Amino acid sequence: MSHIDLSKKEENELQAESLGEKIELIIQKMPENEVTLVEIMDIVGADSLLLLTVILSLIFLIPVSIPGVSTVFGTGILLIGITRLFSRKLWLPKFIADRKLSAEKLREGFKKALVWFHRLEKISKPHRLSRLTTAGTMTVFANLAFILGAILLMFPFGFIPFSNTLPALALIFLAVGMMQQDGGFILLGHISNIVTMIYFAFLIAGGGWTITEFLKILG
Repeated sequence: MSHIDLSKKEENELQAESLGEKIELIIQKMPENEVTLVEIMDIVGADSLLLLTVILSLIFLIPVSIPGVSTVFGTGILLIGITRLFSRKLWLPKFIADRKLSAEKLREGFKKALVWFHRLEKISKPHRLSRLTTAGTMTVFANLAFILGAILLMFPFGFIPFSNTLPALALIFLAVGMMQQDGGFILLGHISNIVTMIYFAFLIAGGGWTITEFLKILG
């Protein structure tokens, strides 16, 4: 397993920049050809797992085809959510941690998605709707919503428009909301999860209806 070591200066850079600029720095530090989830985590360095969630979710804001990404990133985000919920150290199964993905395609996808992220970043306001960011029940609720978003991201609907984008948006809203203590973004994360579930329900119902009608024709 390969690791990418950041110098003290580079770590300080990541801590000093804004959220969007941190992500841009991380994209620049990605390997040339292939990258694993562990290597991406190494690049993030001392920053929070929530920042890692934002990075992993960005790729789903634009249409890009990279085999295995939703499974690898979705599982990683799910484990981050469970880690936060139970206050445990993050553990990744080897087949997820060491799965090699195209660094070139990821870098290209991240750069395109950053345009949308910068727009979201501009409307984030720390300490807005503070009741949604208080420790205790609201934090547990936000972490459960985070886990739900990761599960929805892993649903096998990747070939259908918006099926990955909607849960990815929920995860970005929740992650940024928790990092910035922005209750408005956390609320948007909950709403995005609800919209995703409604959308998936329509997909499943539509698929069931199509199969039923096809069987009637055959019968």
